[in-house]
Amino acid sequence: MKIFHPASAASVRLVCLPHAGGSASFFFPMAKAFGPAVEVMAIQYPGRQARRHEPGIDNVPEYADQIFAVLRHLDDRPLALFGHSMGAILAYEVAIRMRQAGLPSPARLFASGRRAPSCYRDEQVHKGSDEQMVAELQGLGGPNQAMLTDPELLAMVLPAVRSDYRAIERYEHDPQARLDCPVTVLVGDSDPRVTLDEARAWAKHTTAPTELEVFRGGHFFLVDRSTDVIELVARSLSVQGAEPIR
Repeated sequence: MKIFHPASAASVRLVCLPHAGGSASFFFPMAKAFGPAVEVMAIQYPGRQARRHEPGIDNVPEYADQIFAVLRHLDDRPLALFGHSMGAILAYEVAIRMRQAGLPSPARLFASGRRAPSCYRDEQVHKGSDEQMVAELQGLGGPNQAMLTDPELLAMVLPAVRSDYRAIERYEHDPQARLDCPVTVLVGDSDPRVTLDEARAWAKHTTAPTELEVFRGGHFFLVDRSTDVIELVARSLSVQGAEPIR
């Protein structure tokens, strides 16, 4: 867990879960924008940055169990979850575990750049060569594209990327599980990994209201549309004081 800007007086915590191959630093701009208004906590997956010497996790249940074990004790104020891509599924699974344990549900789940848990595609990127995996990452765009042309950096990060892809591409949801917290779905209008129908299907996974917000852009729309995303999260959490990203 990484807290870039501790905010002990904040009325709500926002726990952010990165995409496959992503790291906690991906959410540094969001933490900076909210400042003291929201305490932003970013999950650091194993196999990267400060945890680069730890083996990666290749299945969603173990990922969710470990994250839940950290979050279950944060009960002094409301907690919201923001997950992008694979992180959206992990956020969903953590929220399911919170409900099953009898804990307060998240104030809101933000599911960004990911189709609903019940929407499957036959994706086998984790079985491909390193070259095929790099091509996949290049095709999705996003941050740190220069890293993909550096052989030394690639050798460090590709094992974690492959573990993440193996986890999310083999994921199966529990059809009996339901959330009882509101869900905000964020999606790019040209994201090759999520159609609008797949995004709307999140409504099947909670008994609370669901809203869909469509942004201009691809899979990593929230990088280019960061100010709009921050404003949406701030409105949804009913907080003030978030600064626009410059």
